[in-house]
Amino acid sequence: MMSKRTLTRQVLLFISILSLGSVHSQVSYSIPEEMVKGSLVGNVAQDIGLDIKRLKSGKARIYTGDSGEYIELNKERGVLLIKERIDREALCGQTTPCAIHFQIILENPMELFRVTVEITDINDNAPVFKKNEKMFEISESAVTGATFMLERAMDPDVGVNGLQSYALKPTDKFQLKLKNQPDGSKKVEMVLQKSLDREKQETISLLLTAVDGGEPQLSGTLQILITVLDANDNAPVFTQEIYKATVVENSPKGAVLAKVSASDADKGLNSVVSYSLSGGTEDQSDAFEIDSKTGELRLTGQIDYEKAKHYQMFIEAMDEGGLSDSSKIIIDVIDVNDNSPFINVMTKSGSIAENAMPSTVIAMISINDPDSDSNGHLSCDINENIPFTIKTTSNGFYSVVTESELDRERASEYNISVTCSDEGVPSLSSSVTLTLQISDVNDNAPVFERSSYEAYIIENNTPGLSIFTVKARDDDWNQNARVSYILEDSSVNGVPVSSYVSISADSGVVHAVRSFDFEQIKDFQFRVKAQDGGSPPLSSNVTVKIMIQDQNDNAPQVLYPVQTGGSLVAEMVPRSADVGYLVTKVVAVDVDSGQNSWLSYKLQKAADRALFEVGLQNGEIRTVRQVTDKDAVKQRLTVVVEDNGQPSRSATVNVNVAVADSFPEVLSEFTDFTHDKEYNDNLTFYLVLALAVVSFLFITCLVVIISVKIYRWRQSRILYHSNLPVIPYYPPRYADTLGTGTLQHVYNYEVCRTTDSRKSDCKFARPGSQNVLTMDPNLTGTMQRIQSEMSILDEQDSQLEVSQFNSDFSHLYDHSKQLNQSSHTGK
Repeated sequence: MMSKRTLTRQVLLFISILSLGSVHSQVSYSIPEEMVKGSLVGNVAQDIGLDIKRLKSGKARIYTGDSGEYIELNKERGVLLIKERIDREALCGQTTPCAIHFQIILENPMELFRVTVEITDINDNAPVFKKNEKMFEISESAVTGATFMLERAMDPDVGVNGLQSYALKPTDKFQLKLKNQPDGSKKVEMVLQKSLDREKQETISLLLTAVDGGEPQLSGTLQILITVLDANDNAPVFTQEIYKATVVENSPKGAVLAKVSASDADKGLNSVVSYSLSGGTEDQSDAFEIDSKTGELRLTGQIDYEKAKHYQMFIEAMDEGGLSDSSKIIIDVIDVNDNSPFINVMTKSGSIAENAMPSTVIAMISINDPDSDSNGHLSCDINENIPFTIKTTSNGFYSVVTESELDRERASEYNISVTCSDEGVPSLSSSVTLTLQISDVNDNAPVFERSSYEAYIIENNTPGLSIFTVKARDDDWNQNARVSYILEDSSVNGVPVSSYVSISADSGVVHAVRSFDFEQIKDFQFRVKAQDGGSPPLSSNVTVKIMIQDQNDNAPQVLYPVQTGGSLVAEMVPRSADVGYLVTKVVAVDVDSGQNSWLSYKLQKAADRALFEVGLQNGEIRTVRQVTDKDAVKQRLTVVVEDNGQPSRSATVNVNVAVADSFPEVLSEFTDFTHDKEYNDNLTFYLVLALAVVSFLFITCLVVIISVKIYRWRQSRILYHSNLPVIPYYPPRYADTLGTGTLQHVYNYEVCRTTDSRKSDCKFARPGSQNVLTMDPNLTGTMQRIQSEMSILDEQDSQLEVSQFNSDFSHLYDHSKQLNQSSHTGK
């Protein structure tokens, strides 16, 4: 049970705490020592103004530092209880007041409350003498009033419970005398009241009783045995009542601290004085000794300033006759900086999010240095170049807080070294390392290795073929750094890009969904999104361009001459043609690209190889020698057109050449040429057939000329309005296909449209610009339609050729009519 005085003190302390606030406030209690385990100390939750739920959620706990845990916290009731029995004397010794200091720490957020529990003394210790008996040898000549130093009793209790008085019995010879000392203690002496007579009483027995002031009173006794000696009537006398000395802690053993001196007026053996220490504790007895003859006080043990700052002892000087005197010596211990600061981590966080706000508390530590003055003055700092700082919260307590923003991608872990140094000479320091993990926040989007990608794939690929891989890196960690690849929705030529390519979400491998055709599409592009697995997710995009590479998968296509089965079309070569006469030109194209479209022309078969040759690169058929009358009228040439691919592809074309000077000769010969086994002897039938053929050719040529004129007029109007140059197309050496280019020049040729080849010259036009090829739906595979622009024919030349053709046709018609009449006359 607490006294009314204690309850009043607690009420006053509680009122003062409420006025200070609830953060880092201090609560004080007062309890008697020796309370049983589980006894109530106080309702700390109510006193510091906290809710019971807060104690539980904050994981409230008691931090006592390096001292023992005597008090425990009951979080269910919010009260402080006795954890183990408290012995005030063992805890504080003679120090008053005696108090236990500890802190109550809460987390989330971190809070600290200081609690002081004062331990009041109870009378649980009786006064005790160091020895059970004390022996004196007193000369019978001792004068009345002679004093004899008695041993003091020791009582660990303090205040009223401590030693209060002494009593000496019997009192017929000696009387007890108590003498107050400057430090508040009492000097116990025995004073001779009556002269002694050894012959009457050789030994005297006395009982000294020490009594404390507690309830109930406790006491201790000392048996005093006095032997009466023969005359020695002078006692030793010290030169000083109190001696003072200093000693530096950690001084070596054997060091002389002081020298005391006492004189005796007697002579002889009665004047010989011996010195001894009395009234000291066991620690003092182990640490000091006095030379009984010289009075030198020496150090015999280890002195620690942190354990005791002062020592007080009594020195007794006794002569051979048993007379004595006493003096007090006070030894002050001088502190040496022999203790490094003690750092104790009260609480700390093992990890912190990288987006934590500045000034976030990550650890709370207490620091203590038992040295004194400047040796105990501390300063603390942490290692440089880290985003943390240390702040003092109260005396001896520090908190480590964040100083700036954190970035896990720059540093995922910090080793925070807290170093504390005192101001001693030399300075001593201690350090402790706090390891702090930085937890990741999804604050980095994936970044592709390149700003854009280009990849190549050969046409006619297998669907599902892996083209290439895109790669993105995310500086975050774990799930936040797990990158997924997504093909963004877009279209290529009106078709979703997903029908062209696909991408692996995990690996970023781009696969071809279909087989590509270079002649249909040469390149396309799309966008890939890299998205991480954070919440919310972050992403970035990159453009990917796929280039289709050509394969030699298309054979050359012959544009001219046109192959029409049983056609009678033939190229006429006059017999007067010179060497190098241009018979015709084989025009072919290859819709492939690059060297796959480079064409070469070879003469594979001919009736007379010595008469004609084919230009290797331009396909021009020319005469090699002078045409003679012996040369056959009908010549059939087979030309092979090959591309430059690997392997190469080819096409063949048959060219009919008529070596003649007149159209009738050509007609008769080529009728034979195409119908050798169907010759009809009926001249009338042949004349009619020839007339029909000539009429058909005339009408056909007329329609073609008119169509060409109209077409070219329309083209000239279109080109006039579009401001574009006319692009005629008759490929030369290697024709340019799909705009990829082979050779530099393109030549245009006019068609010979007269019956007399000698009157028709094939004219070279100026080099034209590049041709453009498009797909032809009538061709199989991936053959492209050819768009070519013809050059404008000269109007006068056209009219001249038409008139010349009409004249020849009229002449032929008249000749046929005369033959027909002759035939009828003969019949």
